[in-house]
Amino acid sequence: GPMMEAALAHSARYVQRAIIMPNLVPPVRTLAEAVQYRDRIQAALPEGSALQPLMTLYLTGQTTPDDVREAAKSGVVKAVKWYPAGATTNSDAGVKETDLAVVYPTLKAMAEVGLPLLCH
Repeated sequence: GPMMEAALAHSARYVQRAIIMPNLVPPVRTLAEAVQYRDRIQAALPEGSALQPLMTLYLTGQTTPDDVREAAKSGVVKAVKWYPAGATTNSDAGVKETDLAVVYPTLKAMAEVGLPLLCH
């Protein structure tokens, strides 16, 4: 929308790459969703912009090891973002600190494929 267009226009003047960490509802949880959001970003960029959006996935209790393997293999997704549930705007889909064991297999897969975990 208008806010994204304004932010992109400003950012595109100063940077060539930006790590995109959306905490949208619904969250960007899969490669397909990240590609769709990247396409929206690219469509909203000013003409001639060189800004390259570096996409992230939103870590949820439903994020699977296969999700992160596919994302890493694609080259589109550069990291996974953890929003602790209830810690910030639109973080309801996040994982609580007390429930991190649920995502241990996913975190292990991330380590195996070299996909960083970004913590909010």
